[in-house]
Amino acid sequence: MNWPNLSYPAWKDTGHSLHMWAQIVGKFRLAQTPWVNHSWHATLYPDARGLTTGLIPGGFEVRFDLIDHRLAVTATSGAQTGFDLRSMSVADFDAAFKTALRRVGAPTNYHHFPNEVPDPIPFRDQTDEGSYDRDAARAWWQALVAMVPVFQTFRTGFLGKVSPVHLFWGSLDLAVTRFSGRSAPLHPGGFPALPDAVTQEAYSHEVSSAGFWAGGNGADEAMFYSYAYPVPEGFGDEPAGPDGAYFDTDLGEFLLPYRIVAEAEDPAAILLSFLQATFDAAATLGNWDQAALTSELGQPRIPRAMSRD
Repeated sequence: MNWPNLSYPAWKDTGHSLHMWAQIVGKFRLAQTPWVNHSWHATLYPDARGLTTGLIPGGFEVRFDLIDHRLAVTATSGAQTGFDLRSMSVADFDAAFKTALRRVGAPTNYHHFPNEVPDPIPFRDQTDEGSYDRDAARAWWQALVAMVPVFQTFRTGFLGKVSPVHLFWGSLDLAVTRFSGRSAPLHPGGFPALPDAVTQEAYSHEVSSAGFWAGGNGADEAMFYSYAYPVPEGFGDEPAGPDGAYFDTDLGEFLLPYRIVAEAEDPAAILLSFLQATFDAAATLGNWDQAALTSELGQPRIPRAMSRD
């Protein structure tokens, strides 16, 4: 599996464009889909060509095709359309997306302000010429493709409630979350341009969450992360796994630079060690019932052994 080099300076401007574009597409999915706990109904998913919404109620799918660099909109009626991904303003993308939706008979009544960014500007008013570098976009997607199987493998070692491996467009981060099964204290909220009710529902129960983002928001390079809510006492003092992983006191989470994983002889093993060590810190200090909730990692074609008391 290819773990490409990711340069934050080369990605930054393209990343901003994709962040806003993904919010627009994600908000279309959000507007059509009944609410699922922890906002799981709103996410995007890496796939064999880029990012997809999956099938949206009403019979529509939207895909960022990062091989042909095209936004594709498909309906179960057989109608399909799209437009090329290129350097353009957020306003121009928004207008082109609405036109594509109308061509396949889809509604266009989604929310028109971005979330999780300070001082949000409506998409239609973001008229500055954007940037889209095909190489940077494809490298980011290829990195997601490389890491998703590792997160999926990690997911198999948990028998309790666990999220899919999915991409949240609010902060453009890939994530997988494990739940202890216990309710959590009411989250204080306070995320920029995000209703506190959304945050509080997302963190309604104790979590250990891990994922990846490509830089920005407190980091000048691509990073893997892991955090817990509520944060157990002593969490940041626990071992973080591989060399180079550390606890960032400003962000309040464990970080592992992507470059350390990408340059390793066995990237998957390095990433898995980070995911496991930081989960163990959250679960041990948080008094999770690990005997009931965790297991050996899953293997292809091998059912889990059933224990009988």
